[in-house]
Amino acid sequence: MTSTRPVSWPLARAYRAPSTVIRGREFRWGARTYVMGIINVTPDSFSGDGVNADPGAAAALACRFEAEGADILDIGAESSRPGAQELDPAEELRRLLPCLRAVRAATGLPISVDTYHASVAEAALEAGADAVNDIWGLRRDPDMAAVAARAGCPVIAMHNQRGRTFHDVVGDIAAGFEATLAIASGAGIPPERIILDPGFGFGWTPEQNLEMLRRLPELWRFDLPLLVGTSRKSTIGLVLDAPVDQRLEGTAATVAFSIAAGADIVRVHDVAAMVRVARMTDAIARAGWRQPPAP
Repeated sequence: MTSTRPVSWPLARAYRAPSTVIRGREFRWGARTYVMGIINVTPDSFSGDGVNADPGAAAALACRFEAEGADILDIGAESSRPGAQELDPAEELRRLLPCLRAVRAATGLPISVDTYHASVAEAALEAGADAVNDIWGLRRDPDMAAVAARAGCPVIAMHNQRGRTFHDVVGDIAAGFEATLAIASGAGIPPERIILDPGFGFGWTPEQNLEMLRRLPELWRFDLPLLVGTSRKSTIGLVLDAPVDQRLEGTAATVAFSIAAGADIVRVHDVAAMVRVARMTDAIARAGWRQPPAP
């Protein structure tokens, strides 16, 4: 199946709203790619970067990411790797809240909370988070949409293919997005507060993950910003035959390709390197770079 909206350069995408303001910072869609730094406060992160519920370590990582050029931070206390044990919300909050409060005190960057539990999202928003990043796209916890609606916060809604019948990569993602948008609309969340994530690595084969990236322009039809999270994931390891600590170049390739295919936010572990990758790719795909005038 070929896209009806082929990629052209510079990228010319339509958006339902030109920008989203998160904690006083304007994210102008289409102007450049924004980089989200991952803060895992888990003991069992697949990538080996979890800070194990240590508030000081979480705050230090947040400060480092800010210095390296991150635009937003994403903090989560439950591993979402395949086969990971689901946490009780009380245990998730026990891990999350001290680290979230420490990160909030350390940086003024916007923070999204990576959770699919409504009670965790509500407590995190009260503790200083600015957005909800739900890996089940509002489709797991029936109270999540209401929590986000009351808070008036942006929602990053992912399509999660785990446990679902496969038909077609983009068709399944699109159906998931439609379901998410229907739930959001019913709760009073306007589309301009929604960022969509196609769910790289969540219930797909490696071949399907790669197809997802190739066909990303087909998701432009939702006219909403897209977030893509490929960083260090197993598909990269399989293609390169590389352990998780040797996937920087593979991550860089997927980040660059995702940006060229229309990603607006990339969610990454290696912020400094991916900020440079995003800047270089934007210079090509978005044609926004001009040589500074001579002094």
